[in-house]
Amino acid sequence: MTQPMPSFDLLIQNGLIIDGSGQQGFVGNVGIRGGRIVAVGAVEGPAIRVLEANGALITPGFVDIHTHYDGQATWDGVLAPSSINGVTSIAMGNCGVGFAPARKDKHDWLIALLEGVEDIPGTALAEGLTWDWETFPEYLDALARRQFSVDIGAHVPHAALRAYVMGDRGGDHLEHPSQAEIAEMERLILEALDAGAIGFSTSRTYVHRSRNGDTIGTLSATEAELMGAARAIKAAGRGVIQLISDAYLTPDDGFAERELDLIANLARACGQRLSFTVQQTDDAPDRWRYIADKVANMAKDGLPVSMQVAPRPLGVILSFAATVNPFFLTPTYRSLMGLELEARLKQLAVPHIRSQILAEHVGIQPPGMAAGIVQGFGKMFRMTDPVDYEPTPDMSLLAHALALGQDPAAHAYDTLLEEGGHRLLYQPLINYARGDLSDVYGMMTADHTLYGLSDGGAHCGTICDGSFPTTSLALWSQGDKSGRKIALEALIHGYTRRNAEHVGWMDRGLIAPGMLADINVIDLGRLSLSPPQIVQDLPAGGTRLLQAAHGYRWTIKSGVVTFEDGEWTGQLPGRLLRGDQVAVAA
Repeated sequence: MTQPMPSFDLLIQNGLIIDGSGQQGFVGNVGIRGGRIVAVGAVEGPAIRVLEANGALITPGFVDIHTHYDGQATWDGVLAPSSINGVTSIAMGNCGVGFAPARKDKHDWLIALLEGVEDIPGTALAEGLTWDWETFPEYLDALARRQFSVDIGAHVPHAALRAYVMGDRGGDHLEHPSQAEIAEMERLILEALDAGAIGFSTSRTYVHRSRNGDTIGTLSATEAELMGAARAIKAAGRGVIQLISDAYLTPDDGFAERELDLIANLARACGQRLSFTVQQTDDAPDRWRYIADKVANMAKDGLPVSMQVAPRPLGVILSFAATVNPFFLTPTYRSLMGLELEARLKQLAVPHIRSQILAEHVGIQPPGMAAGIVQGFGKMFRMTDPVDYEPTPDMSLLAHALALGQDPAAHAYDTLLEEGGHRLLYQPLINYARGDLSDVYGMMTADHTLYGLSDGGAHCGTICDGSFPTTSLALWSQGDKSGRKIALEALIHGYTRRNAEHVGWMDRGLIAPGMLADINVIDLGRLSLSPPQIVQDLPAGGTRLLQAAHGYRWTIKSGVVTFEDGEWTGQLPGRLLRGDQVAVAA
């Protein structure tokens, strides 16, 4: 007897479908065929493979609009940590940094820039990057020859573009381009957009410095220079602008006003969507509220401007085995940095070296955020399992040291020696000015916000925030320690359809017939994060922090199961996305 042909390649059944629209979830099934969703709800019929959700969540795959996989994507198809946290589409080339366009004599310079700005090991970049491109369209072509576990799109990075057009002058923020150079940058941006760039990104923050400590060349780019990018986007009729500005961290009202006026002018001139980083610092704890009011006024004027915000504090991971710790600026510690990791850890445990480093530490008073890393023992906490992203002051190393009658620096040093020198500390430097998540909640629930800033692929030895989507669902659906909660439907909408629409990817972010079959099946009760681990899996033995996520039963990309119970299946169905993506009729 002839068997009936399967109705579906894949059938996910008996799950709570949170479809990405923001509407209330419902119990049902999802049928997939040819890489797309073809039926949702009371779906029946034979399938090649059936996934039994047993009441677990069925959500769209997450869309991460703020990553830095520009180098990693040229040698690695898996693209963790984003891919192991339910992400199925990423946008990279943010903050004005990337590797194209790039003349041969600027390869080392770009590596030094990314190593400093994004804490990506230069040795890994030097060995891993293939450099089979010069122009931005050629870079996209190089990516198009590869396969990934996720779909990827890329912005044109301002810093690389500036150096390509201006040469050495482009790396100096005090140098400004001529009219002819602005016109050339405008031409190259339009060329990149025509080839499939998703937008243009730039950086206006003093925090971004190269490996050598040089300020990023785009820091004080004039409005005239940036208007060249706006004109290119206007001419293309598509593309977004993404930027980071010091507006969020300054206590200077006048400076913040000028930066926000510039942002409004760019949005008005390009006629397309613009997003920028908004966070909270201890120096300006209420600046984000001021910015939110300004963005609301921009929206009233018809400008599509959004704040990119984070779902938890941006915490630095401190360790003797990682990039930074409270003692990393002392002369003796720096003299040990050339040693192999285990040899360095052995030396740090020697009593006279410990005493020498502690004595030197007394006189270290760096400016800016580095001061918190060196002296902020009241905001340093042992990493717990699962990770607690809302630690209280009584849990700090300072509180423990005082209770024991010990010097805080000495107590921190000895704590870092635990676990053979591999002990990790968590230090929330951003979004934790009041020692709780009240302001994070305010940013996440404000109007005109996008969930972003994960920096997946970057800050390899200092930050592990590619796990943002997992925190968002696990923490905020249950509530913080004060009971503040965000509806699950709103959280999932923020990481799916809202982000997808922002970058012009209209074929994803919804569980609906005709949409791309990018899906997560999640056991919400098990959703959690283990502490980061230091692994050496980058080219040239480079190290990075990698954090395991629990509770993802299946992640599906274009109808193909890519991760099962947190383990990669070996499948790479992802591809380069060129520009906007159009939804297919059901």
